[in-house]
Amino acid sequence: MTLFTGLSAFPLTPTDDDRELNPELLQHFLERIVAAGVDSIGLLGSTGGYAYLTPEERKRTLRTAAECVAGRTPLIVGVGALTTDVAVDLARDARKAGAEGLLLAPVSYQPLTDEEVFRHFEAVAAAGELPLCIYDNPGTTKFTFSPELISRLAELPNVTAVKMPLPADGDYAGEVQRLRAVTPEDFAIGYSGDWGAKDALLAGGACWYSVVAGLLPEPALALTRAAQAGNAAEAERIDHAFAPLWALFREFGSFRVMFAIAESLGFGGITPPRPILPLDQACRGRVEVALRPFL
Repeated sequence: MTLFTGLSAFPLTPTDDDRELNPELLQHFLERIVAAGVDSIGLLGSTGGYAYLTPEERKRTLRTAAECVAGRTPLIVGVGALTTDVAVDLARDARKAGAEGLLLAPVSYQPLTDEEVFRHFEAVAAAGELPLCIYDNPGTTKFTFSPELISRLAELPNVTAVKMPLPADGDYAGEVQRLRAVTPEDFAIGYSGDWGAKDALLAGGACWYSVVAGLLPEPALALTRAAQAGNAAEAERIDHAFAPLWALFREFGSFRVMFAIAESLGFGGITPPRPILPLDQACRGRVEVALRPFL
């Protein structure tokens, strides 16, 4: 459980217009994250654009990251893929490359049934032989994990955590309690959706899987530690400073905004993978204003 607790920072995968990895810039992102002292790095998650990369590009990115991090911070690697065979191959490769954990979303084109998702996870978890976190991201996969399916998956060897979306009704504590009732005691229930991180952590969520921590790890870690300590006032203060960024995340999608943040921080030369387009100049100006509390 300890692998999937605290703050997990998800960096961009920096590539140029020809989609070639910029290894020096990736290493720079990772050094900033390691230096901040986060609990884990979520490599090749949604923020890392895994869905837009070929398996070989993902393997190359992982090896660059593993060489840079060199065991200083645990690496959790996204291995979601359209077919089970590819996801199995990526899981095995992640273990060989030195990853400590796996993150798996049920990527699909045809809508999947619960049984199809279960067997997919069963195969990938067995092949990877690493602690695996269920990635419930219905906004992109169009598949929602029921508590019953999470409970069933939690019985599989190596499946030790879930990364949940923010609950629509805002009942973080209730959802955590319901999931704890149907999963093992050491099963970690964490959340993504940065604008809800404060409430999720204060309600007992085990982990914040953070987009913004990929580029602003220090203030994200400060928010995490305040919430973990039960210091609601301090967590609220930091969350309030983040509020303009949260608004942009919700309006444009965090993926697009992160590229604009990178540009504002001086990490130019990277653009989102087409067909995703960069934010226009007016929106980038709003990003620069939202960053002022952290500069």
